[in-house]
Amino acid sequence: MNHIKSTFGPTFALIALLLITGGYLYLFTDYDVKWPGFFAMLVFYALIFYFGAYAANLHKTDDVNGVLLAGRQLPLFIAVFTMSATWIGGGFINGTAEYAYDPNFGLIWVQAPWGYALSLMVGGLFFARKMRNYGFKTMLDPLAQRFGKRMAAVLFIPALSGEIFWTAAILTALGTTFGVVLGLELQPAIIISALIAIAYTALGGLWAVALTDIVQLILLVIGLLLVLPFAAGHAGQAGSFSAAWDAYTLKFGASATLLPSREALGDYYWMWWDYALLLIFGGVAWQVYFQRVLAAKTADIAVRLSIIAGVVCLLVSIPAAMIGIVGSVTDWAVLGLPEPDSPASILPHVMRYLTPGIIGTIGLGAIAAAVMSSVDSSILSAASMSGWNVYRPLLRPDISSENLAKVIRRCIWIIGIAATIISLNITSVYKLETLGLPTFIPYPMISGDEVLFPFRTFAMVSGLMTILLVSRLTQKIDPSVQLVKEH
Repeated sequence: MNHIKSTFGPTFALIALLLITGGYLYLFTDYDVKWPGFFAMLVFYALIFYFGAYAANLHKTDDVNGVLLAGRQLPLFIAVFTMSATWIGGGFINGTAEYAYDPNFGLIWVQAPWGYALSLMVGGLFFARKMRNYGFKTMLDPLAQRFGKRMAAVLFIPALSGEIFWTAAILTALGTTFGVVLGLELQPAIIISALIAIAYTALGGLWAVALTDIVQLILLVIGLLLVLPFAAGHAGQAGSFSAAWDAYTLKFGASATLLPSREALGDYYWMWWDYALLLIFGGVAWQVYFQRVLAAKTADIAVRLSIIAGVVCLLVSIPAAMIGIVGSVTDWAVLGLPEPDSPASILPHVMRYLTPGIIGTIGLGAIAAAVMSSVDSSILSAASMSGWNVYRPLLRPDISSENLAKVIRRCIWIIGIAATIISLNITSVYKLETLGLPTFIPYPMISGDEVLFPFRTFAMVSGLMTILLVSRLTQKIDPSVQLVKEH
C-alpha cells in the first residue's frame, strides 16, 4: 500500500503538467487537433508513468546492479515481455505496415518481423548462456577484458550512436503518427512522449522499464487487434480480410509472399539477402538485447526468453502487416477519403479514416506504447554503457555502486534529451537511418543511387576474416586473455 501511495504524488504532478500543456495548446495555438483523442492520450501517458513510478518504488534500489540489471532477478514471464516489447518498436510496427502497403515493395520486403525473430533466437542459442554465466553487466565487458578498458570505450562510440539514432528515429515516427491521427504538430508529440519515457526510466532503471513493457505490449496487441476488423470491413465489396488478400495477391503477384524469388525481386535479389542477413545477425550485437539476457535469473531463462521473444515478435507483426495489406487494396476514392500522403503513413491513416474515433485513438495508443517501450530501453542501454564502461573505468575506478547508479541516472537524462533534440531537428526517419551518406565505393551492381551488390554482407565477412587473420598473426606478440567471471 505504501508503494501505491508514494506513486500518487509524481503521477498527479505529471497529470497536472500534461493538462497545463494541453490547455496551452488548446488556447494559444492554431493546431487542428482532435482534442478528445488528445486528452485520452494524456490519460494513457499518465497510466504508463504511474506503472513506471510504481515499479521504481516497489523495487527501489540505489546500487548499480539494480539500475542496470534489476538485481539479476527478472523471471521468465517479465523477461519475455520486456524483450519482446523492446524489439517491437514504433518503427517495427509502422515499417511492417508500410512495406506491405507500398506498391514498390510488397509483402516480400517485410523482412523485419522474421529477421528480428531469428536474430533473437540466434542470440539465445549461441550467446545468451555464456554471457549470463560469466556475469557480465554489459555487452562491452568481454571486450574490455580481452582488449582493455580504453578499447571498450572506443567501441562504445558506435554503440552509443546506434542507440541515439534509433531512439530519435522512432520518436520521429511517433510524432508523424500523432500528426495524422490527432492533427498534433510533430514537436509537442515528440517532447511529451520522450520526457515521460526518460522520467520513469531514470526513476526505476530496468525494473521500471520491464514492468511498463508489460502494460505497453498488452496495449499494443489489443490496439492492433481492435483496428484490424474495422479496417478489413472496407476492403472491397466483401468487406473481409480474405477478400483483401485475394485483391492483394492479384495486385502484387509474386511479391505477395515472404519468400524470395528471382521473379519478384529481379536485380534486387542479392540486396534482399543482404538485408536479411543484416537483420538476422546484426540484431544480436545490441545492449538492449544483452541487458535483458544478463538480468535474467538464470542462464536457462536467458536462453528461453530469447527464443520465446522471437516467436512473440513474429506473431505481433501479423496484424500490422494485415493492416498494410488492407490499406493497399482499399479504394480510397470510392469511399470519399483522401489517399495516404506516403506509404510510411498508412498505419495511422487507416486508424484515422477506416475506424471509429475511439478505436483510432486506442490504435494510436498502441503505437505510442510500442515507441515508448523501445525508447526507454534504448536510453537505459546507452546510459548503462556510458556509466559502467566509460565513466567508471576511465574516470572514477573507485566510485561506489550507489554513486555510479546516480551517474547512470544522469546519463539517462542526457542521452534521452540528445535523442529528442535530434528527432526535433531531423524529421525524416530515412535520413536518421542513412545519415545522407552518398555512394563513394565503386562496388559492382550499382543502379543509379542504389547499390545492388550485397555490400553489407561483404563488409561483415571482410571484417570477420580480418579479425581472424590479425588475431592469428599477432598471437605470439599479444596472446589472448582468458575471460573471467565477474561478480
